[in-house]
Amino acid sequence: MLNRLKRLPFTPLQIAMHLYAWSALVLLIFDFFTHHLTANPIQAMEQRTGRHAITLLVMSLACTPLNNLFGWRELIKRRRALGLYAVMYATIHVIIFMDLDFGLAWSLIIQTVIQKWYILFGMTAFLMLIPLAITSFDVWKARLGKNWKRLHQIIYFIAPIAVLHYAISKKGDIFRLQGDIVRPLIYALVIIILLILRLPFIRRFFASFRTRILLPFSRPNPQPKMDTDVGAG
Repeated sequence: MLNRLKRLPFTPLQIAMHLYAWSALVLLIFDFFTHHLTANPIQAMEQRTGRHAITLLVMSLACTPLNNLFGWRELIKRRRALGLYAVMYATIHVIIFMDLDFGLAWSLIIQTVIQKWYILFGMTAFLMLIPLAITSFDVWKARLGKNWKRLHQIIYFIAPIAVLHYAISKKGDIFRLQGDIVRPLIYALVIIILLILRLPFIRRFFASFRTRILLPFSRPNPQPKMDTDVGAG
């Protein structure tokens, strides 16, 4: 069974990741044509695409800490795809806001951004994601060298900004723990935990802990010595 799985062109994790990433868009299109997008379909589309973008962004941010904890190397291979999916949904989210909601009326869009400052957080996060998406491919990694890692470390700022945008846009006050704040609060707590797990001393601790746990299972079983003394017994 394991040999058959190894021969597959896609791993189970890879299949699950792509299915989950596309599921939100497929369900959104289905609900749109079957008229199940609430009384305000444009707002529903904005909220669902934005929420899925943040979820995928958090999932991509979780790949490295989970690999450090459990030694699951495949997660590192899936990190880029999750990040690009997050950018795709963020782009759809922005297009819905600018085109369907405001009809590309730029003066009205700018005025709304200024008046509703949570939109400013969202636009900031989106604009910061663009260079990460463009330079996510191996060719840019080779061209930028050490600067590539420095550039992509701004994801640690983008994720909290995106969650702050989402939290303020909800009908509630996350700082006073009032109103519709459950999802934003969960996102915030998960991101805080993931960022803590990236601290060097925390990472070294779990790496050492994992090594101590796995070491007894990685040692070969000692073979029993055969009695070669012909005079024994």
